[in-house]
Amino acid sequence: MSALVNKPSSLHFIESPRQDPAVTEIPIRIKGWDEIYGHYPAENASDQAARCINCGNPYCEWECPVHNFIPDWLRLIEQGRLFEAAELSHQTNSLPEICGRICPQDRLCEGACTLNDGLGAVTIGSIEKYITDEAVKQGWRPDLSRVQPSGKRVAIVGAGPAGLACADVLARHGIQSSVFDRNQRIGGLLTWGIPPFKLDKQIVETRRELLEGMGIEFRLGVEVGRDLELQQLLNEYDAVFLGLGTYQALDGNLLQAPLDNVIPSLKYLIGNVHNVIGTEDPRYPYIDLSGQQVVVLGGGDTAMDCVRTAIRQGAESVTCAYRRDEENMPGSRREVRNAREEGVQFLFNRQPIKIIEEGNKLATAVRLARTQLGQPDENGRRRAEIIPDSEHELVADAIIIAFGFQPDPPDWLEHHKVDLHGNGRVNVEDQKALPFQTTNEKIFAGGDMVRGADLVVTAVFEGREAAKSIADYLGVPAVMR
Repeated sequence: MSALVNKPSSLHFIESPRQDPAVTEIPIRIKGWDEIYGHYPAENASDQAARCINCGNPYCEWECPVHNFIPDWLRLIEQGRLFEAAELSHQTNSLPEICGRICPQDRLCEGACTLNDGLGAVTIGSIEKYITDEAVKQGWRPDLSRVQPSGKRVAIVGAGPAGLACADVLARHGIQSSVFDRNQRIGGLLTWGIPPFKLDKQIVETRRELLEGMGIEFRLGVEVGRDLELQQLLNEYDAVFLGLGTYQALDGNLLQAPLDNVIPSLKYLIGNVHNVIGTEDPRYPYIDLSGQQVVVLGGGDTAMDCVRTAIRQGAESVTCAYRRDEENMPGSRREVRNAREEGVQFLFNRQPIKIIEEGNKLATAVRLARTQLGQPDENGRRRAEIIPDSEHELVADAIIIAFGFQPDPPDWLEHHKVDLHGNGRVNVEDQKALPFQTTNEKIFAGGDMVRGADLVVTAVFEGREAAKSIADYLGVPAVMR
């Protein structure tokens, strides 16, 4: 990739408007599982990167949970210095090609871009994806030439975003890690929960190859507590990192007893991914909603994954009901737009009250009430208040509940003096401890099991920060390249 011959003018952000990569046409994309966003050729990536005005206070960096050096690697791409951009990108983010695909940039870096107010934000996410995709294609690999082996070893339990990020940073400190996961592929919900039309699974497999090239060992199909005990890891390794995620679904107390056609969102999504990529897991059977009237309850990205999956399965109709308005949805606006384009109907300001069932363990409808937004709650979001006498029913053949998740900590944690909060989150908040160190000094934790269900990029950040604390605990100096 060569540098631009002509240096862009100071008004390039006006002369060259925002241009996203090509998007697969709707009639084609809803019939398959391929990623819907295309890739920039080098000249387009350079042109779009040149739109950055290098504002003195880079709001994009501060809104990014990992604080990527965004203006700097945009400048490198503008200049055609791809491998340098890849190295710089990896100084702050262990999974940039994945975050470039699935982060809600419209609410984070691009939402904070100075140009977002009327001129079109720089296409930060698409360029971030381009950097690693293209660099790897051209032969780039992480540079560990300055890293000296420390002789220390760390066991990582969970191969999701937090665990992978932890392993990456440990490798850059010269610390050997072994990553244990009960599944046969790495990635956690990156592989099993996020639909392929948002994240092609080969992208995760390529990341595995990069990490293995850094000396990281993966021991897959191994479940701690079943196939080996945590004590064994504590005996054999110098420290342990836990990145187990959150898999226990919230149901909003709508169900008195299980109903066959009321489906937890992760059960639905994971079963579908297995079906698409040709694998099986008896815990997550494939659920086919073709020809059915589907109602999804919830307004986050998981709900959007569910509605868009049901569309691709050939559902007769798909409706998303959410208790607040569109402006207050927690998910990505881009995903809401994609869902609407693909035929999903939205019912905003609707609070689920009850699931209506027949006597044969099947739901037939969901009872909803209209809402209005009241005063902010403890998190600063305006409360959804039910409007009296506004209840009505929405007929459904299948109902997917996507209200979020909470930790489901394994029993063996308490046997090793790892304290939990009342909601099951791992306690890493002792002011005398290192960041992300649990009440067992040899065990560290990060990601959703510490924070609660959140973005992939926040799990990456916490895995990286935990790795730095582990290096401090083991007395290993930092060499970050």
